[in-house]
Amino acid sequence: MKSKTVDQSKVSVGHLMQPDQANIEGNVHGGEVMKLMDSCAGIVARRHSRRNTVTAMVDELEFMYPIHVGELVTCYGQLTYVGKQSMEVLVTVTVEDLQLSQPPKVALTAYFTMVALDINGNPTAVPELELRTDEERRLYEEGEKRYLRHKENRQKRKEKEKAEK
Repeated sequence: MKSKTVDQSKVSVGHLMQPDQANIEGNVHGGEVMKLMDSCAGIVARRHSRRNTVTAMVDELEFMYPIHVGELVTCYGQLTYVGKQSMEVLVTVTVEDLQLSQPPKVALTAYFTMVALDINGNPTAVPELELRTDEERRLYEEGEKRYLRHKENRQKRKEKEKAEK
């Protein structure tokens, strides 16, 4: 399986926020934004793996600015780490009020762990990630640390569950 670069799977997806995505005050529901982010991460993972993918985990989701009806939300997705079957995708969300002449602001970011599936729905191998820049290497190293931390936490939970039985 040939490796792929980060740029080969990067995406940006824009959405104009609508009234049905918000509460009566015009604030867009966090779940609506999370859904857009999940879709963006899924596109990145599918472009890289050329397989169906599912979300295994969302890490470090932090809302920094509210999002309102009528604003343009753009989700930028890129791979940061690739394991054997899983891929970590950083999704950055910007918000822009199209009535003002201000640059977009980063509203939130999150790391999505996506798993590639074969035709039977089982996890399957994905191409390695070819790193070309210092920034890509830095993000990869940080992603690998998160991956190992989550793996250790899963193992601890399994051991605790086994001990409780």
